[in-house]
Amino acid sequence: MAMRPYVILSAAMSVDGFLDDTSPERLLLSNADDFDRVDEVRASVDAILIGATTMRKDNPRLLVNSQERRAKRVAEGKSAYPLKVTVTGSGDLDADLKFWHHGDQKLVFTVDAAVDKVHTTLDGLADVVSTGPKLDWGLVLDELGRRGVGRLMVEGGGTIHTQLMAQDLADEVHLAIAPLLVGQANAPKFLGPAAYPGGSTARMKLLEAHPVGDVVLLRYAPKERTA
Repeated sequence: MAMRPYVILSAAMSVDGFLDDTSPERLLLSNADDFDRVDEVRASVDAILIGATTMRKDNPRLLVNSQERRAKRVAEGKSAYPLKVTVTGSGDLDADLKFWHHGDQKLVFTVDAAVDKVHTTLDGLADVVSTGPKLDWGLVLDELGRRGVGRLMVEGGGTIHTQLMAQDLADEVHLAIAPLLVGQANAPKFLGPAAYPGGSTARMKLLEAHPVGDVVLLRYAPKERTA
């Protein structure tokens, strides 16, 4: 069996832990230097994953923006852009979103009940894989490993970050902490309530902490917990 990919969770959040506010426009938490850092991480991975809710809300292209980084990928025998991956339990996807029309290959993980709906909606825009009657993250990672994905970058949203952290499937967490306070109870947060491995006293290993302009990058190793 192929090895599962190395999973990196990546998020920008406010000091009080929010990924966005409740306004219709996306709240820009990062700065230009941090966006470039994220672009560098994207260029280093084999696949980038977002949830269908994040896709619908933000409508991202999810690309490597730097021409030099794309050229370096091609020189290394890779595609110019990483594989783009999404997951959906409902099958509620929109074929007009930018995700499907920029970059190279796309892959959708869904459940048995939504497979036909996804195929009909996308009409060949992406490969579609079911993980069975429910979304199974173990099967998602197994399939990505089988497809040659060695490094996976997960860019949200909060539900997906929560599920992967709760199931102890994240190898690294990259958090860009912005000097903002959102303070809105209904705004999306980086993590929600869950039974996390080790409980509330387990401390993750800090790999890096440094300023990037006016945000602070924190890198943690969630699997290297100490009591």
